[in-house]
Amino acid sequence: MPKEKQVQQLRHIEDKLRKLIQRHTEVQQRLLRAQEQVKQLEGLLDEKDQQIKNFQNQENIVKIVDAIAGNAANSTELKLRLNEYIREIDKCIAYLQD
Repeated sequence: MPKEKQVQQLRHIEDKLRKLIQRHTEVQQRLLRAQEQVKQLEGLLDEKDQQIKNFQNQENIVKIVDAIAGNAANSTELKLRLNEYIREIDKCIAYLQD
């Protein structure tokens, strides 16, 4: 095989290797971006789960208030107080999460 042809084949192999390295780098970068996105979505999911738990707690408290309070006047006042407490607790939780 002539030397020129060998050099040409070697250049061709080098070009393919460069393209392969470039593609590998691009895939690695896409993988890193995807991993970051997964972390963000997991954080968002955790936040939404916490919100659901808070809503469930509020609903349970309202049910308890309804069961405890006999008349409408006491029930309304108790609900207002409990809602105020819940908002304060939610603020504290949000503050602690930051």
